[in-house]
Amino acid sequence: MQDILVLYYSQHGATRELARLIARGIDSVDGCRARLRTVPKVSTVCEATEPAVPDSGAPYVERQDLVECIGLALGSPTRFGNMAAAVKYFLDGTSGEWMAGALSGKPACVFTCSGSMHGGQESTLLSMMLPLIHHGMLIIGLPYTEPALSSTQSGGTPYGVSHVAGLKNEKPISDDEKTLAIAQGKRLAEAAKKLAQEPFR
Repeated sequence: MQDILVLYYSQHGATRELARLIARGIDSVDGCRARLRTVPKVSTVCEATEPAVPDSGAPYVERQDLVECIGLALGSPTRFGNMAAAVKYFLDGTSGEWMAGALSGKPACVFTCSGSMHGGQESTLLSMMLPLIHHGMLIIGLPYTEPALSSTQSGGTPYGVSHVAGLKNEKPISDDEKTLAIAQGKRLAEAAKKLAQEPFR
């Protein structure tokens, strides 16, 4: 089995649910397995304020997870049209992996949630792609060959799957959003599996 890292930050649970659906898509591909990981909150207090192990959900990511994975799905809620600080903080600390080329040639996709339909989902997805491109990763989008991308009345973009959670996080993930998340995970896993057999650097 080859692992694909599903790395996310979730404050209210919606991004975590998308991550789990993407993981289902990854796990549906023979020989591939999703490795769910999260990042801790960023605090203005200089001392560590989060527990060493999360109270619930996925474990915190370690640098070795990046080295060992054959692909990456990166998710964050939208924060003013950009990724959350916790995700950016983690990525800013990966210069060692960048210098070693640990992610070069591996495929990646991105996903997000926002409170409103026009809450900056697409700019968030694009902002998350930038550090992955610097790492030499190959970006896997969500093509319009997925019928739900044309029919969705909620989340979903060609840049990556998304979810409209509502201003109070009251909206459940729609059927179209579920379909697209699973499809994105499957597409990532299929690409990662092929690239792992014949590496692209």
